[in-house]
Parts: sequence; structure tokens; C-alpha cells
Amino acid sequence: MSAEIRFGFGKNWSNYLGLLSETRIKEAEASITDMLGNMPLKGLSVLDIGSGSGVFSLAARNMGAVVTSFDYDENSVTCTRKLRESYCPEDADWRILQGSVLDQPFLSQFGKFDLVYSWGVLHHTGQMWNAMANAIGCVNDKGQLLIALYNDQGWISRYWAVVKKIYNTGLLGRVSMVLLHSPYLLAARYILRRLTGRKLERGMSLWYDMLDWLGGYPFEVATPKAITEYMKKHGFALKKARLCGTRHGCNEFLFDRVDKNHQIFLEYSSNSENF
Repeated sequence: MSAEIRFGFGKNWSNYLGLLSETRIKEAEASITDMLGNMPLKGLSVLDIGSGSGVFSLAARNMGAVVTSFDYDENSVTCTRKLRESYCPEDADWRILQGSVLDQPFLSQFGKFDLVYSWGVLHHTGQMWNAMANAIGCVNDKGQLLIALYNDQGWISRYWAVVKKIYNTGLLGRVSMVLLHSPYLLAARYILRRLTGRKLERGMSLWYDMLDWLGGYPFEVATPKAITEYMKKHGFALKKARLCGTRHGCNEFLFDRVDKNHQIFLEYSSNSENF
């Protein structure tokens, strides 16, 4: 997939920081706890791949982790640094860098981590499976990988890929895609969340959540089965999954490394069957 067209997530996150509150930070902490269970983060090393606003890095730091954050987008790096300055000034246990998960020499400087976290990022690299392999390579012998990746809905996912590409062609593309899809992405999702009590992804507002969805390109998807089979080949076992079913959005997975000697390779299942 070509990565020539790329959505500027960092500008979106800059606007979102104005809406950040203690409640949203606590929600981020709760979402981590929900996936990890009772596992304490205090003293553990955490790598946040694609830190975005930095709110989940902050949540992990608040829970006692030693955090390394990086993002490809310079504006996102700026957001994360501003968040650290506001809540954890001069914190030696939270380092923030600019870089790409596709850059192996960049990743090699970090060593291995107890928890590698990447929520809704790897599918925006233009090389999702390469990004997956590199993320796996950052997990230590007894570590875990917590990721969220877009659900493969077949032809519907192909439709959204076209929408996202049009959105990124310029002002006309952005305005037309927002006008066309906002009745569903705003009204319908608002009603659904009011009825179910489900929180917004990554604690965002409805508006910025919508813009993230419409603009997020490059855009790749995978079925839960394809992800779990890929991870099994690379020496990981699925510990927990939170799936979005037939809806669009992200499936979340927590994997344990079970085979420290397994060699990473870039072959993966092309099976598109559901989990």
C-alpha cells in the first residue's frame, strides 16, 4: 500500500488536548486495567508505539510504569511532550522521541520491554505486517503485547479505504466526506453510546473521533483470526481479546510471549475468515 497520502493525526491531537480532563485520564487508566487485569504496572517498562496525544503514556506513568513514547508524526510528539510538561515535568522515567515503527535501527536503541502498547497505529503505517513484526521484536522474553487493529469487514472496509483517501485529497474532499458521513458517525454513534454506555475510543470527543476515523490513511485491516494466527507463529499466545464484532473499529488483543527463541519472519496468513 502506498503511504504517499498520510493523515496528520498530530493536528487532531493538538485540538483534542484542549478537551483533556482528569476524568479522561482516569478513563485511559481504566481501559489499560481492563485489558491487563490485576497486573500491576509499577516498575515495568512500557513502550507506547504511536503515542498520539500522550494520554495513554501518561496513564501508564501514573500507574508506575517506566515509559518510552514515540510517534512518527512530529505534532503528536509535541502533544505528548506538552502533556508530560503539564503533569510530569522533568520526569526521567518518561522519555519521548520522534521516529517510525518501520525503522529497525531506531527501535534497536531501546532494547526490550515488559509491555509494548500500540492502540490503532500499526494499520496506519502503510506496512502493517512489517510494523507488527517490529513491534513484536520490542517485547522481552516474558513480556506482553497490547494492540488494537482495524477490523476487516470485507467490502465495507474497502469502501472506507476509498472514503479516507478522498478525505485526504484536500479541503473539498474533507468537507464532502464529513457532510456525507457525519449523520451516521455523529448522531448514530451518540445514540448507540447513550444506550450502551460504551466509552469513546481512546477517550476522544465524538467530533475528533469522527475526524480520526474519516481521515486515518494509510488504512489496513485484518480479521481476529489472521492476527492471532500470525502472533502464534511468532511465539505469542492470546491472553485476552475485546472484539468489535461486525462493526467497524478496532479489535483489541493482549498477547503473552511464550517462546523466547522463536524467530520473527514476515510471512502471515491471508485467511480472511472471522475469528
